[in-house]
Amino acid sequence: MLLLEPVPPSPDRHRIRFRGQIAGVGTTSGTRIVVGRWLDSPLGAFADAMVERPDGHRLLLAPHPDVARLVAATYEFDEIRLERFDVRVDPHGWRVRSDSLHLDVGVGGPSALGRLLGLVPRAVAEAPWWCATTDVVARAVLDGVRTRGETRDRREWYGATGNRRLVAASGRFDGADLGGLAPVDPPPRFGFSSTPARPSVTDVVTTIELDRSVVLVGPGTTTGG
Repeated sequence: MLLLEPVPPSPDRHRIRFRGQIAGVGTTSGTRIVVGRWLDSPLGAFADAMVERPDGHRLLLAPHPDVARLVAATYEFDEIRLERFDVRVDPHGWRVRSDSLHLDVGVGGPSALGRLLGLVPRAVAEAPWWCATTDVVARAVLDGVRTRGETRDRREWYGATGNRRLVAASGRFDGADLGGLAPVDPPPRFGFSSTPARPSVTDVVTTIELDRSVVLVGPGTTTGG
């Protein structure tokens, strides 16, 4: 297998990176949730969530119009909501709060996947060429998971550097009880890739290649003028 760097972007395109964590949560109610906690990005630090209800209705919960604009241009949703969004993290779990979503998840130790990821140097794991290489393996052993792909006019690479098991979940969405923790199954249909079926938190660097004309501002950045 050849380990080749993807073709560099043309002059009118560039690559941006989002560093953070993704929690993939299934619930016994049938609602599946993907919470993004982005610590470093061109939009500043922020958190958001993608939610798919049991009837297949897909929602984006975003804290700022610029976040919603970028995410909605990259993934597929039936509804977009702008609302306050907060994620608090401690060694034992996540506390997620927005106008629509109240979610508490318990976080356990590294998964078998996480232990394997820990063997790969971080600089390698985050590189697009490595993501392109591991995509073959991900497709074969993790249902619905991809580490590279294309969405509309954009290319993406997911570089995972760690993975921890989720051990519990509770909460409410739109006032309805979510029930307990369950597999993330069927895989949510937001884009070309899903989270692993086993609920977990993944440390990840997402690289997106897009046109330079796309405006990036966001809740955690400012513009001069």
